[in-house]
Amino acid sequence: MTCPSLRCRPALTEFFGVRSHGAVDTVRDASVWAAERLRRDDTAAQFARFVLVGGTSTAFYAVLFLSLGGYGYLPAHLVATVASSILANEMHRRLTFRADERVTWLAAQIEAGGVSLVGLLATSAALGWLDALAGSAHPILQITLVATITAMIGVMRFVALRWIFRPTEAVPAQ
Repeated sequence: MTCPSLRCRPALTEFFGVRSHGAVDTVRDASVWAAERLRRDDTAAQFARFVLVGGTSTAFYAVLFLSLGGYGYLPAHLVATVASSILANEMHRRLTFRADERVTWLAAQIEAGGVSLVGLLATSAALGWLDALAGSAHPILQITLVATITAMIGVMRFVALRWIFRPTEAVPAQ
């Protein structure tokens, strides 16, 4: 039985000013709000898109890494990293930063690829360290290690792509 004091309180959606006729409406309203928020071009929206793209490319990495595991952790890691980085760079160019008209595919691969190379070196070293320390570590542990390091490098990558490699503003003639 619900406590009498809880029955007298307004629903959480009403408390926050959202009028809803049920859970389905609340979920729909939240998804519409999230979609509208992700379409903006401010830093928070770009970072949210960056994280979504990063999560998608990390899942792609995991599938490739597990599929190629029979070749050893290092070849599987190299192939999965290169393929997932190319995918992530393109998705960032088109979706995260909406730069597909300003930046060519090759330029995006070169600019973001430099940061990806740092990530590849760091994750390869970490996998080598894990292999030396634990021998044949479980693939989930290997993927977790790579995902953790990739997330840290991802923040550096976001900063580089957002503020360092951004197009320069045209200076008006005086």
